[in-house]
Amino acid sequence: MEKDFFTDKVALVTGSSRGIGRAVALAFARAGSNVVINHYRAEGSSKRKAEEVCREIEDLGRKALVVPADIGQKSAVREMIEAVFGWGGRLDFLVLNAAKAPFKPIEKLLEREIRQLVETNYMGNIFCIQEALKLLEAAAGKIVFISSLGSRFYNPSYPLGSMKAAMEAVVRDCAESLGPKDISVNAICGGVVKTDSFRVLRQYMEEIEHIPEELCVTTEAIADVAIFLCGPAARGIRGQTIIVDNGLSNRLYRPAWAAKTEIKKRG
Repeated sequence: MEKDFFTDKVALVTGSSRGIGRAVALAFARAGSNVVINHYRAEGSSKRKAEEVCREIEDLGRKALVVPADIGQKSAVREMIEAVFGWGGRLDFLVLNAAKAPFKPIEKLLEREIRQLVETNYMGNIFCIQEALKLLEAAAGKIVFISSLGSRFYNPSYPLGSMKAAMEAVVRDCAESLGPKDISVNAICGGVVKTDSFRVLRQYMEEIEHIPEELCVTTEAIADVAIFLCGPAARGIRGQTIIVDNGLSNRLYRPAWAAKTEIKKRG
């Protein structure tokens, strides 16, 4: 990495009050960037957690700004980007991490749930790209989308996976259309990460509890790859989705001894 490459640059991480987004925001701060923390709700635990991340970033000696915004609303995204420019005067890195979806089969989704699924997880990300475009072009910026293995493997109660798959296609397309503007666009497909979403998901997918610990990934592992994709060492990577899953998706089946070994470790 070029020395001081990230210093005093500005990163916007959507959905960064907790989980993977929080880890990514802190990683940018440790690298030297100032960070905009976006969260969904203007009040309650979402606001409190965002303010906690803000304080952590400031303790690292970097600047931080908290901006509540529902990215599914284009006007809210526009106001968020205006706030970013007014605060930092630039935008170098856009990490699309925010996601919102119910845990239920697609055939059981209500109309309002389908609309929210598309508005937040597809339209919202595109709104962010559109509104941030001028700032990113001025900075030869980087866009990183946070996807998941649900984009390519069936889960009975994870309709979000279809939106993740759609966005991976958007990443490919934007890498081509924005390449002439010197904006790099890539994605990270994360494996099993034990965030708040994991704790909910295991209520609907019992088998997930039996995945060996060594095949799970940490939020920090995802954040490390986000920093890499935004850095100069990734200059030759465009329109790609990098899988970060500790090898979980390498095999359709795993030998029985693997499960037994994990049980022994727990026992």
